[in-house]
Amino acid sequence: MAKANKYHTIEALRKQCQKRIPNVAFEYLESGTEKENALNSNKSQFESIQFIPRFCLGEKTVDLKTTFLNQPFSCPIGIAPVGLTGLIWPNAEKHLLKIADKNGIPFCLSTVATCSPEDVDSQNEFSSQSKWFQLYPPKDIDILNSLLKRVEDNGFSTLVVTIDIPAPSRRERSRHAGLSMPLKFSFRLLVDGLRHPKWTLATLLNGFPRLKTVESYVNNNSLKFVSRFIGNRLGGVIDWKYIEHIRSKWNGPLIIKGVLHPDDAIKAKQVGCDSIYVSNHGGRQFDGGSAPLYQLMKIREVLGPDYPLVYDSGIRSGLDIMKAIYAGADFVFVGRPFMYGIGSFQEEGAQQVFDIFEDQLRNNMMQIGVETIGELKSLKNNQ
Repeated sequence: MAKANKYHTIEALRKQCQKRIPNVAFEYLESGTEKENALNSNKSQFESIQFIPRFCLGEKTVDLKTTFLNQPFSCPIGIAPVGLTGLIWPNAEKHLLKIADKNGIPFCLSTVATCSPEDVDSQNEFSSQSKWFQLYPPKDIDILNSLLKRVEDNGFSTLVVTIDIPAPSRRERSRHAGLSMPLKFSFRLLVDGLRHPKWTLATLLNGFPRLKTVESYVNNNSLKFVSRFIGNRLGGVIDWKYIEHIRSKWNGPLIIKGVLHPDDAIKAKQVGCDSIYVSNHGGRQFDGGSAPLYQLMKIREVLGPDYPLVYDSGIRSGLDIMKAIYAGADFVFVGRPFMYGIGSFQEEGAQQVFDIFEDQLRNNMMQIGVETIGELKSLKNNQ
């Protein structure tokens, strides 16, 4: 049996993942929306940043450790929230949290993941700082307050509020692959499952993915009714008063996710958000926006050097992570690549993804002669 450590790039693991999971699951993971211009530019935008290496600087030792929102981490890498994670592999969230805690980085659980805040760490094995929660804002304030209490009661340290979903995304590519909620039986789906027996057996043994976090708010727990609840009652247009209400209820670090406009960043800081998460939802939500890496630079400029910024979208290598930090990020989250690892080799695959990113980041920092994350962030003045 092939081992994860034989795969030395994220692209190699992506190809392996594509072989090991059904097409409907892979297309769900890979898809953007409309022409997928945003999805593609998320990856290509990094090519515009180039470094000028410095040499003859003596022996260098790279230290990736960083502190973010008063929490120490082994490196500035986190596992981003991904919805319907169990479609890629059963219990994906549990594997990811275990890897995050083992390596001293955060894992962010999505509201629409297939594990709930109660069962992702049912034995309270993992540290609070490893457990972050991404909130899709409910329209019902009572449901909001209930979710916040559940997250706090189950030891999550940091709340990430997603604001960039004013309307559902079309994600045509997923639809063409046959994805629906719930999945509709078809000959194509049957053949797809038979071609991937390990995934099919694991799914049959664990049960088809359920969106457990929101099930308790729906009278009928069938995926059809739960999905309808998500479409009608989560996300949509919210305002700054809503964010202020969350701030009044949540005592831990509060991050607002999906900010791209500098004016929104300024407002988020004013209403008490501890950090801003610059992202375009991985290119899955709106296909006509400015590349988030460029917006990160603009937001850093208006907020100054000290306000904490998180970045995701398009990260496929340690060099991409280094460029995002150079462009203004304090911390970088990664979604799809960790799912490639999960789909390929489950926990072992997720560990390999982390090892690739960490080694590439360390190596590239050596190549340009910087030893710490702080030195990398201040490098712009010397280029």
